[in-house]
Amino acid sequence: MRDDKALHAYLDGELDASASLELERAMAENPALRASCERLRGLSAAVREKADYHAAPPRFKKASAAKRPWLMLAPAFALVLLAGIALGVFFAQPRDDDALGADVVASHVRATLAGRLVDVPSSDQHTVKPWLSARLPFSPPVADLSQEGYALLGARLDYVAGQSVAALVYKRREHVIDVFVSPAAREATPSAYTRDGFNVARFARGGMRYWIVSDLNRNELDDFAKLLAR
Repeated sequence: MRDDKALHAYLDGELDASASLELERAMAENPALRASCERLRGLSAAVREKADYHAAPPRFKKASAAKRPWLMLAPAFALVLLAGIALGVFFAQPRDDDALGADVVASHVRATLAGRLVDVPSSDQHTVKPWLSARLPFSPPVADLSQEGYALLGARLDYVAGQSVAALVYKRREHVIDVFVSPAAREATPSAYTRDGFNVARFARGGMRYWIVSDLNRNELDDFAKLLAR
């Protein structure tokens, strides 16, 4: 894919996690490519903010008496049309949870490929929790699940959906499990799905939201999520 096409797809959110990561790496190493991305981003913002609105010519506002009944119905037709367009746009856009799911999977992939799984390597929850609490505006719970076969490797700071989050890192045999924790305004029942080849689980409880990402099989990841929610 040519760079300009890749940049357009990147800014439109059309690249998958691995392609986005590859392009971000290329921009980090190539100032010219990074500058092109910023120009495109600025152009897009300018079009949205400064595009002129052109009113319909006066001749289209005139109607003959014979067409008056149809004109009386026109607002209703327009309302139905606008409602249909709005619904189409709404359903075509990714849901907030879908976008957040894409972010946590991408963060998991970046950390794994970069070899930066933890900032504080420790299996002691009493070491990990205060380290995170000192660096975040909230205090995330840190569970010790080693007796159940899920070893705590440590934690790192991450950035998901425009906010700093805690990323707790566990391991089950050779499988790494990322648990992204951030404050939640309300509770949410557990749910699970697969995205880009990774199993994802999520729930909100006790004022915290949890997103769990791993290549661990679904059954064991569900068991882990239940233990964490407990």
